[in-house]
Amino acid sequence: MSESAAPAVSIPRATAPSVSFTEAFWFWLKLGFISFGGPAGQISVMHQELVERRRWISERRFLHALNYCMLLPGPEAQQLATYIGWLMHRTWGGIVAGALFVLPSLFILIALSWIYMAYGNVPSVAGILYGIKPAVTAVVVFAAYRIGSRALKNWVLWTIAAAAFVGIFALRLPFPLIVIGAGVIGIIGGRVAPQKFQTGGGHGSGDKSFGPAVIDDDTPTPQHALFSWASLIKVLAAALVLWGAAMGVLVALYGWENTLTQMGWFFTKAALLTFGGAYAVLPYVYQAAVEDYQWVSATHMIDGLALGETTPGPLIMVVAFVGFVGAWLKEVFGPDAVFMAGVAGATVATYFTFLPSFIFILIGGPLVETTHGQIKFTAPLTAITAAVVGVILNLAVFFAYHVLWPKGFGAAFEWPLAVVGVAAFIALWRYKIGIIPVILACGLAGLAWTFVAPMIMP
Repeated sequence: MSESAAPAVSIPRATAPSVSFTEAFWFWLKLGFISFGGPAGQISVMHQELVERRRWISERRFLHALNYCMLLPGPEAQQLATYIGWLMHRTWGGIVAGALFVLPSLFILIALSWIYMAYGNVPSVAGILYGIKPAVTAVVVFAAYRIGSRALKNWVLWTIAAAAFVGIFALRLPFPLIVIGAGVIGIIGGRVAPQKFQTGGGHGSGDKSFGPAVIDDDTPTPQHALFSWASLIKVLAAALVLWGAAMGVLVALYGWENTLTQMGWFFTKAALLTFGGAYAVLPYVYQAAVEDYQWVSATHMIDGLALGETTPGPLIMVVAFVGFVGAWLKEVFGPDAVFMAGVAGATVATYFTFLPSFIFILIGGPLVETTHGQIKFTAPLTAITAAVVGVILNLAVFFAYHVLWPKGFGAAFEWPLAVVGVAAFIALWRYKIGIIPVILACGLAGLAWTFVAPMIMP
């Protein structure tokens, strides 16, 4: 037994490769283009790539970082990428990882928003979107399965997940209340039954098959990730300068009442209220953008959500669509420069929405790094992760309902989409096909159906 244990512990850990900044840059760029499926799908992709395949970080450290990101307002998948990039390559590593998670989606949404505004609905595009929607639903269901199978290690965590699902689905409890409740359970449970709240991974059988990681369970926290008051003050000062300078420029150039300035102010507030992910804040964005500011119409908002669901990046990137369309319609640069107005609106919305996410990681990361392996800190976070599994399942149900019964239960059931969705899930779960091929195949299936359906259906 000792002979078989030696290669698994001493030799691989001694030869675990480091990761260069350049190698990390190209991976984060790739991730920005393949991060479909909302936060659940994106976290699943990162787990597959960073924990299972590349072994840049161990599962226990990955889940510990994820637990913290789940607590924050803002897109947790983007914040998780920022956290891991920061842990590996200091502040610039975090900035690059977080920015590249967002920028591809911003450019794609600007292009799609321009096509949407300039050319309207195109049948071929509508057909592709028709097929992609059930694929996105399948990705979320599959991701809920993957994350749940790793996070729900015992009946206590299963019970927390089930209670969270019932609470948000049936009782309509607000997500922050669910998080607080799970955290309290974790605090109490970590003292009463700490073995039930151990973070997954580490020395489990699944982790043994992954091999050593660059940032492993027992890897010391790097010097730059240790807490210091000087670093905290620097980050806070930089945050105030970056926010204040951008807002100051908008006020100086256009005035407080201008559409772009109001977008900057509103999306700053939205960024601080996005507990629970994009779907928790979308009603707030909808109410403000459609009813209060009247930047977009209800139809625009629904179409923007569809685009957000079918492009890579955080789903909250729908704010870029709102910014683009709102600035275009308001003609903030005049009637002859509506495209440039749209670009400016999308950029302003994205900047003010995501700036707080970087600050939360750079401020809180050093504090979180001091707590991994300490059950009094990890127990409440583990309980919160279990609760979030239930919330993700609720999101999957939400997707499935709106995809399969787009006009409500009293209307027709979209059986072609059910077939596509089931096929997509089987491809992901049984045959381990990648997310991108599944999305593309379903989009092509939707396109084909738009031409075939009129011939075979009355």
